[in-house]
Amino acid sequence: MNEGAIVALMAFLFVLFGVLGVPVPFAVMASVIIGVLFTDISMTTVVAEMFNGINAVPLLAVPFFILVGELMASSNVTERLVSFAQALVGHIRGGLAQVVTVVSMFFAGISGSSSADVAAIGRVMLPPMKREGYNPANSAALVAAASTIANMIPPSIMAIVYGAIGGVSIAALFVGGVVPGVMVGFGLMIYSYFFGFSETVRERSSFAEVARTAGGSVLPLLIPFLIVGGILGGLFTPTEAGMVAVIYTIVVVIPLLVRGHLRNLPSDFMHAGVLYSLPLMAVAGASALAYVIAYLEAPEAVSVLVQDIAGSNGTLIMVLIVVVLVIAGDFLDAIPTIVISLPVITVLVELGGIDPVHMGVVAIVTLAFGLITPPYGLALLLATTFAEVPFSRGLVKSLPIYVVFFVVISLLIFFPPLSLWLPGLMGVY
Repeated sequence: MNEGAIVALMAFLFVLFGVLGVPVPFAVMASVIIGVLFTDISMTTVVAEMFNGINAVPLLAVPFFILVGELMASSNVTERLVSFAQALVGHIRGGLAQVVTVVSMFFAGISGSSSADVAAIGRVMLPPMKREGYNPANSAALVAAASTIANMIPPSIMAIVYGAIGGVSIAALFVGGVVPGVMVGFGLMIYSYFFGFSETVRERSSFAEVARTAGGSVLPLLIPFLIVGGILGGLFTPTEAGMVAVIYTIVVVIPLLVRGHLRNLPSDFMHAGVLYSLPLMAVAGASALAYVIAYLEAPEAVSVLVQDIAGSNGTLIMVLIVVVLVIAGDFLDAIPTIVISLPVITVLVELGGIDPVHMGVVAIVTLAFGLITPPYGLALLLATTFAEVPFSRGLVKSLPIYVVFFVVISLLIFFPPLSLWLPGLMGVY
């Protein structure tokens, strides 16, 4: 069997296993194991590549940021962030919808995970939105879309994985994702304003109320500044930043804000460990698949194909990469997609003379968009589950929101300074 046929077989098997309901990590592993039977690669090598894929120090940052998000969600610190966001923007048309976006931007700087964002914010915001007459499907679509900001604003777990596997500066990806994250946030706020979700209009909060809620939120809101400031200042690495964030949360935030939650720390640690196992298994399986794809010289074949279409035009090459990532994101979780696609992306980046940080930021935003697109759409699936509405209804309400992502991704492609200006200003690029 030739190389192309083997790659096609693995792709077919992965889709088949997915349709049969096999979890993504195991579907990837199964397709790899069957595919290598037609090559000279030994099973020992496959296992070794799975281990090598997760044997990366920067990936140790992931469980710490997951744990911080879990601690914040389970201790109800999220409600303080909601109160602050409501004092800031609750009086604007589509008030609670505006609050969802703003609090998602706050929480994004703490968790780095869309799943944690949906769980924390969905539980707090969806019930009051329903009581005020917001369409539950609309609310679920907005919560899901806003949760994708967690993958752009640091500490982004996607940025950690992309940087660790692709050899790109994680600090530069962190800082480079701030502007796109804010752009998506403002885009969702504009959408909520013009397509009002509810006729309820709240009074503008007084300065005293804003100050009071800000005081109750200042401790958790210091976490992103602690993380990014420490990394940019050279005080610690992203992994060490995750450790510092956990220690700060346990030693400072929880004792001062919700001391009674300390007794629940063991369950938070266990839950975070379970949540970490999912991306860890995905990275392991995807690493083995990426090795097999590279062994079969698929990246070189793709490079030749792209060169025939786009030549060495970096912008056109980036557009083609985005199209492929959008399609892949419809069927795969973002983390295995990153690991599998990076060998091909690396070759194409060199072909088109594309800046690696620019490409990384665009890829991360594109894959974050995949969290609300069918049939996978993990963030949308979680949000519709919390809102108790069918996935199909949430999907229909999400379609207009796609315009926000299309605009942001297009601007990022054609105006590189949007993703490179801030890293350059901060001295990490």
